[in-house]
Amino acid sequence: MHDIKLIRADPAAFDAALARRGVASASAAAMAADSALRAVQTELQAALAQRNEASRAIGLARSQGDIAAAEALMATVGTLKERIPGLEQQERDCAEALETALAGLPNAPAEDVPDGLDEHGNRVVHERGTPPVFDFTPREHDAVAAALGYDPDAAARMSGARFAVLKGQLARLHRALGQYMLDVQTEAHGYQETAVPLLVRDAALFGTGQLPKFEEDLFKTTDGRYLIPTAEVPLTNLVRDSIVDEDALPIRLTALTPCFRSEAGSAGRDTKGLIRQHQFEKVELVAICTPEQAASEHERMTRAAETVLDNLGLAYRRVLLCAGDMGFSARKTYDLEVWLPGQDEWREISSISDCGDFQARRMGTRWKTRGEKGTRGFVHTLNGSGLAVGRALVAVIENYQAADGSVRVPQVLHAYMGGVTVLTP
Repeated sequence: MHDIKLIRADPAAFDAALARRGVASASAAAMAADSALRAVQTELQAALAQRNEASRAIGLARSQGDIAAAEALMATVGTLKERIPGLEQQERDCAEALETALAGLPNAPAEDVPDGLDEHGNRVVHERGTPPVFDFTPREHDAVAAALGYDPDAAARMSGARFAVLKGQLARLHRALGQYMLDVQTEAHGYQETAVPLLVRDAALFGTGQLPKFEEDLFKTTDGRYLIPTAEVPLTNLVRDSIVDEDALPIRLTALTPCFRSEAGSAGRDTKGLIRQHQFEKVELVAICTPEQAASEHERMTRAAETVLDNLGLAYRRVLLCAGDMGFSARKTYDLEVWLPGQDEWREISSISDCGDFQARRMGTRWKTRGEKGTRGFVHTLNGSGLAVGRALVAVIENYQAADGSVRVPQVLHAYMGGVTVLTP
């Protein structure tokens, strides 16, 4: 959410910032709603002041025996009492219109974010690791996994497309990846493990920016709750409607949860395999901090995700997203892309975003210094994947496959696999 006072102070600068994201005349609707709200507030305040003054004057007129004046004043008060509820309703309507206009606007990009309207404007920051060299033609993960316990047909029969059943050793490897990632983020990087609800109300999704714009990508239950698209939602909302003491910041949280997405905008993309599913697991990282801490937290969180890829021996690259390719709530985003030899391309496995105070404004979350009166402002929030478990499984299968259809288990996962070091068909 944006601060209307900042937009009002320099609408041209605001429009220029949002134009980098492909949003034209971003301030227009918000400024119109703000003008209407301020106009009706002025009219309402004048009517209330006139009513109060007339009410006081009635008593004076009566005390002076001026019955005609008292009756005229009473008529005025009566007219104002009939008018004021309508103005109050107009005020509520205008305030709602302003919030709607502001809620539909994405975050403004940070100054160091490159220009560009799609992935072609993204910038590779660095590459790490060496893609494996095979003496055979590597296959895509779904072809390899079919003989290892991957059963999409069973999933389709009970749930439809974009679901998966994993069995036996492949299911064990999937579980091992999630547990290993969670251990790395809690033990090596100090994120606090948190068990969170998988169902949330609309206010929580509004707070992190999924609503109202992206409702079609969410699964909604019959009682009005939503299945979480990512643990970012419940983790970040742990501080909603609160004032956080500076001494407690930064707060670093992590959770391994199922995630649910309708993938409404991905028709025809990744229709086979495990890349794009309606249900998947992910280790999420969230940080809540002061504005001064945000830049270093962003680098720290990105490095925490990269550590998992380093330890798994996977080649990857860090990509700084351009203004037009970032998520709705982000002001700066790094994507981590892992090399998939079966597909012969880089694919996103993590996205780590600095959201500034954008989400905190929507959640009403401020911070203060102990002993001082008042608050210092809104906290800053960050979130990222550390990592997406299904996509990590895809990367392990494709990078560690052998000609006979077996898949070696990365060394760091051996302790999680009950002695299994190779998945065999």
